[in-house]
Amino acid sequence: MMLGLLLARAGVEVAVLEKHADFFRDFRGDTIHPSTLDLMAELGLLEDFLRVPHDRVLQLSGVIGGVTIPIADFSHVPTRCKFLALMPQWDFLNFLADRAKRYACFHLLMQSQAVDLLHAEDRVCGVVALTPGGQQRIEADLVVASDGRGSVLRERAGLLRKQLGAPMDILWMRISRRPSDPEQTFGMVAAGGIFISLNRGTYWQCGYVIPKGAFEQIRTGGLLAFHESVARAAPFLADRVEELRTWDDVRLLTVAVDRLQKWYAPGLLCIGDAAHAMSPIGGVGVNLAIQDAVAAANMIAQPLLRGTVTERELAAVQRRRMFPTRVTQRLQVVIQNRVVRPILARRDAVMKPPLLLQAFVHFPLLRRIPAWLVGVGVRPEHIHTPQAVAPAGAAAPASSRS
Repeated sequence: MMLGLLLARAGVEVAVLEKHADFFRDFRGDTIHPSTLDLMAELGLLEDFLRVPHDRVLQLSGVIGGVTIPIADFSHVPTRCKFLALMPQWDFLNFLADRAKRYACFHLLMQSQAVDLLHAEDRVCGVVALTPGGQQRIEADLVVASDGRGSVLRERAGLLRKQLGAPMDILWMRISRRPSDPEQTFGMVAAGGIFISLNRGTYWQCGYVIPKGAFEQIRTGGLLAFHESVARAAPFLADRVEELRTWDDVRLLTVAVDRLQKWYAPGLLCIGDAAHAMSPIGGVGVNLAIQDAVAAANMIAQPLLRGTVTERELAAVQRRRMFPTRVTQRLQVVIQNRVVRPILARRDAVMKPPLLLQAFVHFPLLRRIPAWLVGVGVRPEHIHTPQAVAPAGAAAPASSRS
C-alpha cells in the first residue's frame, strides 16, 4: 500500500491487490514507529494521520520476576515524533488507501488474490488473480510481491530462502481491560514464560510466547490449564482469563525468521515479509517493510515512468535493504537464542533481572540505545520520489475531506 501510494504520487499507473473484502484482520502488527511517522510528515500527512485514534508509547518497560525494568525511552530519538503509535493495522491501511485513491493512476482491487505469475519469454509480465468476476490476467511492467511470509508469488518464482530459525511461537488473544489496570504496555517475564500486553483502551491485546511447536501440547492440556498459565504470567488478569471461552479465542502466530538470497527476478521484486520474515521482537516487521517500500519507490519510480525496469534497479533495492535486514535479524536471533530460549526452558527457578537489564534502572542513558534501534532502526529511508501529480480534491477545503 505504501509503495502504491508513492508510485501513484509520482505518476506511475499502479494496481494493489488485496485478497480480502476489507483490511480487518486482528492481531496484525500494530506498532508504528517514529521513523514511519517521519515518513508521514515527509508526505505532508502527519497531522491528518495523528487524528486517527491511536495510543502513544513514550517508554517500554518489562516486568521480570516481579521487578519493573524500564528498557526504552523514546523521548530522545532524533525524529519528529518521540513515541511509538499503537494503531490497529486496518486503520493504518485504510488511511493509506484513502490517500492513495486520490491519485487517478492508483487502483485498489479488493477481493483479488494473485495466485500465479505471468511470463513473457524470460521475464515476469503480470499475475493471474482470483477476483469476484473470476480468474483474470493482470499485465504489468513490474510485479511487486508483498504477500507476506507465505508468499505465493515468491514460491512461483522459485526464489530460495535462508532459514534463520526461531525457538518460539506466539498465542494472541483479547482480554478485557478495567480502569484499575496499569496504563502502560508491558512485557512480563517469569520462569518458563513471556507475556505481552498491549493497551487497546477497552481491552488488552495479549501475546503469550510459547516454545516452538508447543501449541498442540497446550491444547491437549485443556483450556483450564491454559487459563492458569496465563494467570501466572499476568496476575492482574487472573480474574478474567475465563473470557477465553474456547480455543477459537486464541490465535497462533507461527514465528519465522528467514530471508531470500535473491529478492528479484526479471520483472519481479519481493519486499517486506515476502523478502524477509522478521521475529516479533521489537515489533519492527511492519516498519521494516515500509522502509523497503520507500527505498523501492526511490529507485524504480523513474524507470517505471520510462517504461522499463531492469534487474540492475531491482538488485539495487536489495543491496540497499539487505544490510538493515541482516543487522536487524542478527540482533533478533541473538535475543531469541540468549534470552527467549533460556526463559522458555526454565520451570522452577526464580527469575531475577540480568545484570545488564538492572543497569537500565540505574543508568537512564542506556535506555536510549534500544529506543533508537526500535524507533529509528538501521538505515531509515526518506522519500525522494517526486509528487508529479496532484491528488484529486487537493485544493478542497479541509471540511470537505473524507
